[in-house]
Amino acid sequence: MFQVKDYSGNKEKDYELILKQLEALSEGEKDSIAILSNATALLNQFLDEVNWVGFYLWKENELVLGPFQGLPACIRIPFGKGVCGTAIKERETQRVADVTQFSGHIACDGASRSEIVVPLVVNNEIYGVLDIDSPITNRFDETDQHYIEKFAKIVEGYLC
Repeated sequence: MFQVKDYSGNKEKDYELILKQLEALSEGEKDSIAILSNATALLNQFLDEVNWVGFYLWKENELVLGPFQGLPACIRIPFGKGVCGTAIKERETQRVADVTQFSGHIACDGASRSEIVVPLVVNNEIYGVLDIDSPITNRFDETDQHYIEKFAKIVEGYLC
């Protein structure tokens, strides 16, 4: 298994490496909790300046806390509420440079300042979201979004 020291410091190259790591960790596994748990651990190890990485799963018309790395979090998020609920409602990634400027933001961790949320869709049905928070504003750029969306697509492929 790769370790943090194996990353080169080249953002695109390192993201490509983490995608390969995700594939290697998930290949042949059928248990969704195991896949999601390793995915959060991998992202948490790789990404700098983040304070929460995790999944919320779509259950009974709301998002419910799933595997994560970080401080305890909100357990349930209603459809259309906060950044996560908005990602589900719009079925598109939400990249928020400053969560204090996001109308209806749900502050599970008061230290979070920026956030990226990618909806997970499996067999054309909402599965949940991948949520990553940072204690600094404007942490996530277009490159992060591109590769985090690719990461989420790989996860989706193992959940079907």
